[in-house]
Amino acid sequence: MYPEDRREDWYRGQGLWSGVSESDWGDWRWQLRNRITTLEELEERMELTREEREGCLFARNKLSMAITPYFFNLIDREDPDCPIRRQVIPSSGEMVRSPEEMLDPVGEEGSMGVDGLVHRYPDRCLFLVTNVCAAYCRYCTRSRLVSNAQGYDFHPNYENAIKYIEEHTEIRDVLLSGGDPLLLSDRKLDYLLGRLRAIKHVEFIRIGSRIPVFLPQRVTPELQEVFRRHGPVWMSIHVNHPSECTEELYGATERLSMAGVPLGNQSVLLKGINDDLKTMRSLMHRLLMMRVRPYYLYQGDLITGSRHFRTDVRKGLEIIEGLRGHSTGYAVPQFVVDAPGGGGKIPVNPEYVKEISDTEIVMRNYEGKIYRYPLVAGLGTNGKSVPDWVPEEVLV
Repeated sequence: MYPEDRREDWYRGQGLWSGVSESDWGDWRWQLRNRITTLEELEERMELTREEREGCLFARNKLSMAITPYFFNLIDREDPDCPIRRQVIPSSGEMVRSPEEMLDPVGEEGSMGVDGLVHRYPDRCLFLVTNVCAAYCRYCTRSRLVSNAQGYDFHPNYENAIKYIEEHTEIRDVLLSGGDPLLLSDRKLDYLLGRLRAIKHVEFIRIGSRIPVFLPQRVTPELQEVFRRHGPVWMSIHVNHPSECTEELYGATERLSMAGVPLGNQSVLLKGINDDLKTMRSLMHRLLMMRVRPYYLYQGDLITGSRHFRTDVRKGLEIIEGLRGHSTGYAVPQFVVDAPGGGGKIPVNPEYVKEISDTEIVMRNYEGKIYRYPLVAGLGTNGKSVPDWVPEEVLV
């Protein structure tokens, strides 16, 4: 199932919770009840740096800390630069607010049709269904909302949001997000998906979730049945580093796929975590092995206290160029910047087009070689002049 030289990377097991029964370990509710949520619980299990301790104290007022036992076991407790550790353990960098940073960096608040429903694009909307996650990413673009550490006091009104979608017939695509929709009960998810499926002009239902990564035990036979009943429901998961690609995640994506859920992945480019070609190539290849199509690579949003995570946009372009041509096209995500203030996702690509004239487009490939492709006006026909880019052998 997995390459022999990577088997250790894929398998992690119960680690510090080796005394817990397999039935408890495999119960997603047990995992939630036993999350690490306080500084004291964290210090019982590992030695923190001064920056981490300060970050944990500050997290109570910015974005709560929560780490499932499963995901905690992926942390290298001896390495302060561990890419898993830095994603979920707060640091003092979160206390620093840079001038360019905002509480709502992508302008969701200004695009809400009703509370909890963002209608920015003409044919689709973002339906925020909860403010709770299984674990909290320290660079979260909705840190103003999730965990309620900042007193946002978010209470989604499902009926108001569904009524808005029913009344706006231009909406054909609904994305459920939050917080994490898969923390809702099977019954509530079944209800929401059923209501949306009953709206004739809604053609496309999606879910954004990091639950398969933080809490793969949540993908139960009962949840599979919910997705089968209302499918196809598309899902974007969120994996940032190859070390997150465990046997448990593989099992969760397999179960989702078998329930008819098409899977994509959205990664965030994070400084010191995945901002190098080798790491990103390994991640993209492992995702494909798990039936997950790399979808987006995001430049980090300008959320308050996130500067220590952000890279230069040119680093993202460099990574995309390093993937293109050296990996299958399925393994190359679209690099995007979610424009500050509500401009939406803007694709950012390496420059492959060198010139466009009235007769041809001049391009370079992944090796830097130059190629020319004729535009319609430059085609030679019926014995007329033939452009000089046409090889002589095709004229015989």
